[in-house]
Amino acid sequence: MNKFLKGFFKVAGCISAIAAVTASFAFIAERIEELQNYGKELRHKPYGVYERFIKRPLDCFLSTGALIVFSPILAVTAVLVKTKLGSPVLFTQERPGKDEKIFKLYKFRTMTDERDENGELLPDDVRLTRFGKALRATSLDELPELINIFKGDMAVVGPRPLLVRYLGRYNDHQKRRHDVRPGFTGLAQVHGRNAISWEEKFDWDVKYVDKVTFKGDVKVILDTVKIVLKKDGISSETSATMEEFMGN
Repeated sequence: MNKFLKGFFKVAGCISAIAAVTASFAFIAERIEELQNYGKELRHKPYGVYERFIKRPLDCFLSTGALIVFSPILAVTAVLVKTKLGSPVLFTQERPGKDEKIFKLYKFRTMTDERDENGELLPDDVRLTRFGKALRATSLDELPELINIFKGDMAVVGPRPLLVRYLGRYNDHQKRRHDVRPGFTGLAQVHGRNAISWEEKFDWDVKYVDKVTFKGDVKVILDTVKIVLKKDGISSETSATMEEFMGN
């Protein structure tokens, strides 16, 4: 009987020790998760009154006004795209937005659907027509993104929304570009657009995230108008658009 009791207490002691260790690990894991969530809250915390209360309503107001003012241009461009490139008129693609939430981006189509003998799409520089280049040079292909701004997927100013497959290729610094809504235009667009490297683009994006101000947004918008008029930085040196980002 004594042997049985001794054996019982040993087994019970081992089970208790295992349970205690497991509970300790669970407690530590919960605290780590709390710290991570707290860090995310700090990272995503609005940086000022403008970003918290003014930027989104202002974006909604501006996008609504722009859709009304530019409606004749949107209509004419849609007819031209339909005539020269066929259907669909709009190019839609999933892109990551704020906090990496996926949304559907709207743009005017600028490329044909030409394919090789294997059914694969031809390179961008082959499918990008003269008409398509003109749309990109004037940024008219971007006008349907006003719908995204109105819906709240995007902002007027912010990091440009890139491809979903890039999400796993960013380092921690570059991921911060998703702390705010993506923009119709941004610091990277007025500091070289597609003529600068990916690393430079992301540095400008994070710089914007770190300081979102009304004055800064107005300056980016005015600089964007100048860039569009000059038609600067439309393509990189080796691509009709921009080389794919492969990560670091």
